[in-house]
Amino acid sequence: MFVYQRYVLFREIKNKEISRILFEVKNNIEQSLKSNYIVSLNLALLVGDDGQPKNFETVAANLIRQNPHIHAVELVPDGVIRYVYPLKGNEEALNLDLYKSDPINAVEARKAIERKQMYYQGPVELQQKGTGLIGRLPVFHNDKFWGFSAVVIKLETFFRSAGIDNTRYRDYRFQFSKVNPLTGKEDFFLDFKREGKYMQSEAITFPDGNWRLYVTYINKYEVWWQLLSTIFFGIGLAALSSYLLYRLIIKQKDLQHMFWQQGRVLVHTESKFKGIFDHAAIGIARVNSRTGMLLEVNRYLCEFSGYSAEELMHKKIKSLIHPDDVATESRLFKLLVKGEIREIKDEKRYVCKNGSVKWGNVIITPLWERDESPTNHIVILEDSTARREAAEGLIESQHRIQSLINTIDGVVWESYLDTFESIFISKKIEDILGYSQKEWQSHPDFWVEHLHPEDRPRIMDYMRTSLPESKQLDGEYRIFAKDGSVVWIRDIVTVVEEPGRRAKLRGIMIDVTRQKHAEAALQDSLQLVTDQNKRLLDFSYIVSHNLRSHAGNIQGITELIDNAESDEERSEMIRLLKMVAINLNETLFNLNNVINIQSSIDIEVEPLSLHEYIQRTISALNTQILDKKAVIVNEIPERVRIHYNRAYLESILLNLISNAIRYGNPHREPVIRLVWTEENGSPVFSIADNGIGIDLNRNREKVFGMYQTFNGNPDARGFGLFITKNQVEAMGGKIEVESKLNEGTTFKLYFSPLREQG
Repeated sequence: MFVYQRYVLFREIKNKEISRILFEVKNNIEQSLKSNYIVSLNLALLVGDDGQPKNFETVAANLIRQNPHIHAVELVPDGVIRYVYPLKGNEEALNLDLYKSDPINAVEARKAIERKQMYYQGPVELQQKGTGLIGRLPVFHNDKFWGFSAVVIKLETFFRSAGIDNTRYRDYRFQFSKVNPLTGKEDFFLDFKREGKYMQSEAITFPDGNWRLYVTYINKYEVWWQLLSTIFFGIGLAALSSYLLYRLIIKQKDLQHMFWQQGRVLVHTESKFKGIFDHAAIGIARVNSRTGMLLEVNRYLCEFSGYSAEELMHKKIKSLIHPDDVATESRLFKLLVKGEIREIKDEKRYVCKNGSVKWGNVIITPLWERDESPTNHIVILEDSTARREAAEGLIESQHRIQSLINTIDGVVWESYLDTFESIFISKKIEDILGYSQKEWQSHPDFWVEHLHPEDRPRIMDYMRTSLPESKQLDGEYRIFAKDGSVVWIRDIVTVVEEPGRRAKLRGIMIDVTRQKHAEAALQDSLQLVTDQNKRLLDFSYIVSHNLRSHAGNIQGITELIDNAESDEERSEMIRLLKMVAINLNETLFNLNNVINIQSSIDIEVEPLSLHEYIQRTISALNTQILDKKAVIVNEIPERVRIHYNRAYLESILLNLISNAIRYGNPHREPVIRLVWTEENGSPVFSIADNGIGIDLNRNREKVFGMYQTFNGNPDARGFGLFITKNQVEAMGGKIEVESKLNEGTTFKLYFSPLREQG
């Protein structure tokens, strides 16, 4: 019985020593995990509302410097490692897709997402060589998973910072294990094997990585020595009583020494914890969960609030929270007390001693188990005022920039240089082209597809070849608006190149439709003035020639009258003078008609049936048609309507058809064909005959001149085609002639305002 009691006592002593070692290592590991969590949280806060991290390199460098036990930090959007610091030595990990690499990566990553808290993978062989632990904190934006904020710790560094060292204790050994999520087997990561009949062992579990840490007492000979000495003591009790007493005294001294040693270790551990607590870079407080009174606070929390530690000890934690945030805090804490949640993570405002308001990221963790009554809880607080103000300032700046952009009389835009896919488009797009911002960015090729087909090849060729070299474009092109109209755009484009990023285009589209229409109108006016000047010059030549001819005749006849030798000769000269006057009057009448045509500005036009007016002209020329046995083929569809002046159309048709009849070939019956065709998308009215034709090699420049005849016909006055040409041009069209001698002549009329109606 005595031997058994000694054996039990011996095991209890060793178990207490194992528990002490485990407790010390556990505290070290938990403190390391909290530091890693704070680092991951800081990284997660870098992700802005647009899903892009800001100042990753700068912040990551500071975090690595402040936490030397961390080998690297990462941001892993959508499960792909896009950001690593430091990059040197970790290049192999960059762009690794957790879901497409080793299956264990995907399994461990999903655990973090399901738990919605930081979870550690490993020990695992790292992509960048070596063995380590990877802690991943899932990041959510608007309740949507964004990715991970991760820390990488080399396994030897983790063991060293936790105090896991099998050379540290003579009779105790550590073992570190984790259940493989794929095989279900427990993998061990230290050389020491836990085996032996008399070994004592105890383990603790860390749920953050599903690890187990064992501490094992390995000196199996000591226990046998204790048992044998006790047995020998029992056998030789009488002879060895003095020796046994001596041994008991020595043992008592050893126990006392062990007690003092344990006391010193406990004091050292408590002092170490106190140092970490007081000098932590975040605010930490222990709070009575039932009363809300602050029980312990560290220096950071005092500096944050402006209160001393003594002042805070007489306050409730609720008194520091901004009144507008108290209701939300109370609701969350009730859920924590009921056990519905095990942790509170929030950002709220706190009122400092001087009345100022600060923002803080807070984590509240209970110190009671799920089935226990609430006792105390830990509050971890980090000052987020500067980040919050910076974020609000950034948002305000973005609003200001957005407002400024929307007031610009043009559409500000950005797209990628290689694909032209839209990155940004200002709201002004709705006013100029009618599309919403969402519609414009709905398809990568939206801009390209809405370019005018005539302008698209030119603009696309410049964008792909010349723009990357010149870096700037100031060009004009047409684009289709939402209502189908064509809008002229002046686009001022610049190439934007940033290191490590895709080249972008940034520009402003300005609506220049009115200017283009004004330019076109000005060009038309200039052309009209040019044409009018040419006509005026031609007219001045005609007037000068014809009137000078008549004036010369009159002057010559009057001189003959003065020199006449008889009344009969004088009477003959007077008769000739009357004929010259009649011709002069006719010339003036013709010139007046030309003036009326050329000077008419507001010519009345109306939709007219070309087919109907041709039939009227044929009826008016019926006598000539029968006399010449002419055949007129009217192929003009009845549906054709032209916007024209009624009198001009009658005059043009009468002149052209009558000329075709008059100048028929005497060796064959006249055939006149009237056709409606298209050339280059424009309608053309043709009058073709098989008559005697015109020698255009000699007379092309004279065909439409005044008083020009080509066929020796005594009835020809050479004025009809001149009038026809002026009437056609006055309506904005043009007339052309094609002819061969003895084969026939074709006149083509191009109607500028002409249109077809079905």
